[in-house]
Amino acid sequence: MNPMFYLWVALLAVLLFFPVSNIIWVTSVRRLQRKLGRKLATEELRGQKTRARFISLPLVTLFSWFFNLSISGAGHG
Repeated sequence: MNPMFYLWVALLAVLLFFPVSNIIWVTSVRRLQRKLGRKLATEELRGQKTRARFISLPLVTLFSWFFNLSISGAGHG
């Protein structure tokens, strides 16, 4: 694989990171609010944001890797 492949993987991962982390954050905050039956405190919201970013980083990296692998045709033999 050439260096351009890695550049495209990194670029797609960066572009997807913020929307994906926000979707994960909103989903987890709503789930936790429904579970606890109250609004979350600022510290709890910050913790959920950190958790969402931690989850989204490997998720978007793997997706970007497999997507670019599929687009480049390298994964098809």
